[in-house]
Formats: sequence, structure tokens, C-alpha cells
Amino acid sequence: MSNRLDGLRRRLVESEFDAILVSQSENRRYLSGFTGSDGFLLISQDRAVLATDFRYIEQAYAEAPSFDIFRISGKISDWFPKLSNGSGIRKLGFEEKDLSFDTHRQLTTVIGAINAKISLVPTGGILESLRAVKDEAELKLLEAAAARSDAALDEVLPYINPGISERELAWRLESAMRGNGSDPLPFETIVASGSNSTLPHAKPTDKALAEGEPVVIDLGARVGGYSSDCTRTICLGEEDSTLRRIYDIVLGAQLTAMATLQAGMTGEEGDRLGRTVISQAGYEESFGHGLGHGIGLAPHEEPRLGPNSSKIISNGMVFTIEPGIYIAGWGGVRIEDTVVLEEGKVRPLTRASKAWR
Repeated sequence: MSNRLDGLRRRLVESEFDAILVSQSENRRYLSGFTGSDGFLLISQDRAVLATDFRYIEQAYAEAPSFDIFRISGKISDWFPKLSNGSGIRKLGFEEKDLSFDTHRQLTTVIGAINAKISLVPTGGILESLRAVKDEAELKLLEAAAARSDAALDEVLPYINPGISERELAWRLESAMRGNGSDPLPFETIVASGSNSTLPHAKPTDKALAEGEPVVIDLGARVGGYSSDCTRTICLGEEDSTLRRIYDIVLGAQLTAMATLQAGMTGEEGDRLGRTVISQAGYEESFGHGLGHGIGLAPHEEPRLGPNSSKIISNGMVFTIEPGIYIAGWGGVRIEDTVVLEEGKVRPLTRASKAWR
């Protein structure tokens, strides 16, 4: 964790922050190791404090041994003056995408009441950009999560037959991931067949799988807080000519992006690699989401691969590549892998078979 704190402190100097108040749960865990659901980190050049309430004090001591533990209770006005007393903070960063309006209002009020010369300034995603590049320990956990979801799909594949419902199949996949050592899952497993597969974020229903239609399966496991994300589209029995054509276009888009994406590209340039294949096939309007998203402690994080994404993709980043085509009234196809960028090139972490049933 010390390397992560050092990286953050360098960013604080660059942004001229005296300290940062961290409220976002994944950011708290990233910096401190603390997995409790409530609390704040106050980090400056010479302090690292974890402030949490009675429920998590023992957990805080165990999970964040390099942090000073500060017990909070009551309203912010009851404890923030003690936490910030003598700190010399003038410019305090806060996470504007996480901190609620009400909490910000309370902080502003208490700072005024104690005549502290502290200015609350948005951090602009400093921590999210740090988290985008994974270290060796994080990568090992991501690889383990990918192995769990791959194993679950292989294990359940024999049960994927006409007549099984989307809901039952999703439950079998979730049970297999937990049985293979996954922590609580990062997101609800998607099983969407036939016209339901038109919905990128479909919910499993009681609809029975039938022959000749697309079946989209989107699943992810979690190990040590880190997630995988993998989607496969299969067909039971003889597919129609449309399904085979759409599948081949989507697979071509994914393989093209995986083979040609390089470090130094923007998220928009990376997105274009796959999107161009789909557009040239005449399905531009049927691919309505980005090519991919970062994944780590959160199932969706930096970097973003999509139109208007100016962030630079660099070595050590882990993200998905997931082109899709969705045709209203017919169905959809999506193929997704979690990958890491190493030495300027993509290496897949999820390796479940893309072979057609």
C-alpha cells in the first residue's frame, strides 16, 4: 500500500493539494486495504488517517495497519474539527463524484463554524486515474478472477440445452463461480436468449432457451475484491444465416481490436478499431455502447474505450473489449474478454472458448 500512497502524494503535490478526503469505497480499499462500508481517509504528505465508526474499528486496525485509526461518531460537526485540528490544511481535495451534496454542505458548515481556512476543492478523479494502472499484486487477483469465471462456464456448458430457463442457467453459473472460489459476484449474471438478447443489460427471465436463437451469457467472478468480466454468445442447434453472419462480424471486430490496440492510443481511438469493422458491415447503428471499460476493484472503472474518450491507454491497464450488435425484434450478439495491456499489446485474461455450440 505504501507505493500507492506515494503515488497519490505525488499527485497531490502536482495539483497543489495539502490533503485529500477519500470517501469512495473502492478508493479507500485501494489505498488502505480497509473493506468496511463506511469511513473516510484523510491523507496528506505526513499523515494517513482512517476515520470510521465503532462497527469497523477492530476491522480497521487489522486491515489498515499502516494508517492511524480515528473513531468517529455523531454528526460531521462532532468529529471533523478533531480530525483536522492542527493539520495545517488549506486546500482539501474531495471526491466530487462520490461525496453527497448533504455531506459537502455539512463539511462547509463546520469549516465555517470553526473558522478553519480550509477550501474544499474537487479532486477531478486523481485516484481513479491511479487505479487504472494495475500493479503486480492486482494483476494476480484479476487473473484469478478470470480463471474462476472461465472454469464456471466450462463446468456449466453441458447443462446449456434447450428447455433450461435463463434464470436457472444464470443461477447455475453463479453457483459454479462461488463453488470455484469466487467472492460475492461483482454484478448479476446475464443470460439473455432470443429477442431478450437485444438488451445489453438484460435480466434473466423464466424464458426457456430454444434452438436456433442467440444466447448471450455475461458473467464475472471476484477474487480479493478484483473482478473479471466475460461474455459469450452461443446457439443451440442449427443457427439461421443471420445469426452466423452477425456473430462473425462481432468476433471479427473483437479480434481486430485485440490485435491492433496499442499503448498510447486514446480510448476513442481504441473504440474505433472495433467500431469500424461493425460500421463497414452496415451495423453502425446497432452498436450503441463503448468497446470496453476498465475493470478492477469496481466492475466499471477507468479507462473507458468509447466515443469521446480522450484518456490515454497505457501499459498495466486492465479493461474489457466487448463489441456487440443488437437488432430489435431479432436478438443480439456480444463477445467480451477482460484483457491487460503489456509491452504495448493486449493479453487476454479471460480464456473461455468462443467455439460455436
